[in-house]
This record gives sequence, structure tokens and C-alpha cells, in this order.
Amino acid sequence: MSDHTVKSYDEELAHLTNIIARMGGMAEAQFAAALQALSKRDSDLAARVVAGDTRVDELEHEVQQFTVRLLALRQPVASDLRHIVAALKISSELERVADYAANVAKRSLVLNQLPPVKPVSAVLHLAHIVQEILKDILDAYIERDVEKAVRVWNRDEEVDDMYTGLFRELITYMMEDPRTITACTHLMFMAKNIERIGDHATNIAETLHFLVVGTPLKGERPKGNTMDTE
Repeated sequence: MSDHTVKSYDEELAHLTNIIARMGGMAEAQFAAALQALSKRDSDLAARVVAGDTRVDELEHEVQQFTVRLLALRQPVASDLRHIVAALKISSELERVADYAANVAKRSLVLNQLPPVKPVSAVLHLAHIVQEILKDILDAYIERDVEKAVRVWNRDEEVDDMYTGLFRELITYMMEDPRTITACTHLMFMAKNIERIGDHATNIAETLHFLVVGTPLKGERPKGNTMDTE
């Protein structure tokens, strides 16, 4: 990003990037805490994740207000305009990531009242893959690393395939032991929320590519066979 004649403009763009970085760190932390609550059957932690969702919402609102101000006062063009529009889009994606993390935590609160079931470990395995992807795309945004963004984009199919396998495993588990139907149904929704977080990370990868290069990612997004549970 080139320096502008008006130094305050550069400071404003840097501030916008910093808000997105804070928002990304917060969404990432919310997701990690939701997974820990699931793994440890920690209802207190799950409740804190649900309550913490409003902080991410507040940051998204701050981004919206700040970008409107920049658009009105600076009338940006070219890379500056892409920077501002990308921040607006990415803040929306991160708000959804935090929402899905809160949804996982909410279902953990219910799941913790039921006897433990084995497929929790498979859900956590999927989640850890998505955690890696989310971390990579947040790093890529800060570093403006297009190659890393493309690698994230290409991992979408991996997440979809893993989710499909997990969905089938949960169906089999419920058929073998009907007493687990309630718990496994909650796990299905959790798995879908986690797969959606992966989708939002992929969306950020596409936005980052456009921000840096100025063109959309070419080709169709790699997708596996997903089964919607919502």
C-alpha cells in the first residue's frame, strides 16, 4: 500500500486493518473456547462464549461506521477502495464466524446434560482442521499473502469431504444405538456450524485475493459432497 500525501489517510487505513485484526482474533478465540467447552463439557465456558458474541458484533458495527466515513470523506479509488470494501466484507464474514462459534457453545450447554457420546471426537477433529484454516486466512490478511489465501481456498473441499464423512458416521451411530439420537442430532448441527466457519474462511480468501491482486480467484470454488442439515 503506497503512502498518501495526507498522512492521516494512511493512519485511517491502518486503523481499519487493525480493527479487522482485532475482530479476527476475537472470533478465533471464541471458536477455540467453544471447542474447549465441547471437549471438556464445560458449561461455564460455553456460557461465556455465548455472552461474548456481542463484542464481535460491536466491532463489526465499528467497521461499518468507519468505512462509511472513509467513503464519504476520502472518496477512495483503486487499491484504497478495495481495501475499504474488503474490510467491510471481511468484518461481516468474521461476525458470522463468531455467531457459529456461539451456536456450537449453545448446543454444548444442552449436550452437557446428556450422557457422553463417542462421535464428539470426530466433530473436534473436523473443528481443528477448520481452526487451522481460519488462523491461516487471518494471518494471510495481515500479511497480504495471496499464496496463503489460495491455499486456504483450496482446502474447502477437504473440509466438505470430512463433514460428509462425519455426517454419515453420526447417522450410523444413531441407527446402532437410538438412545444417542438426541446427542448426535446436536452434534450434526455443531458439525454444520463448523463447516460453515470453513466456508466463511474461504470467502475471506476470495476477498483477500481481490484486495491484493484486483481480480477474482479464477475457476469454481473446490467443493466436496456436502449434506445440508439445516
